[in-house]
Amino acid sequence: MRGTSTVGVLVVIWLLIGAIAAGQRGYYTSDEKNCAEAGTILLTIGAGPLNYIGANPKVSCKLPEPSR
Repeated sequence: MRGTSTVGVLVVIWLLIGAIAAGQRGYYTSDEKNCAEAGTILLTIGAGPLNYIGANPKVSCKLPEPSR
């Protein structure tokens, strides 16, 4: 059981580092809230420490407009 708790702690640390990177890039304070912004934030958090060795994930998406 010790191995699974170690993995859990490492995952939490990984995601925390990614969340810090997203904050440092100003993603949480952006006024623009859309699909691409949310995806970029999630990818940045998921990339974790990779953000500090050059990863800069970006998402672009276009949602269909509702019919009138």
